[in-house]
Amino acid sequence: MLVLSRHRDESIMIGDDVVITIVDIRGDKVRLGIDAPQEVPVHRQEVYDAIQRENRKAAQLQQQGGGAAEAADQGGTASVAPGLQPRDPARAAEPHSSG
Repeated sequence: MLVLSRHRDESIMIGDDVVITIVDIRGDKVRLGIDAPQEVPVHRQEVYDAIQRENRKAAQLQQQGGGAAEAADQGGTASVAPGLQPRDPARAAEPHSSG
């Protein structure tokens, strides 16, 4: 793991397309701004873990013959990671606040 020190308003580049900027520091919390291309998924770790769990469940259902279409026909949800939606391109430029 690469560990870097940064001050407020300083940035880190990942490759040519991803910029992580230190937006604010309050006590033991650091707010990050992430500028990445739309095709690069950006999630908090706990959200990523939830998506992965739901993807594994969906894959197991499909292997058992209970695919997403079947779940939808039975009134279930066919979407992966209920309650977690991909970012909306129309809202991509809006600031986020997630405490």
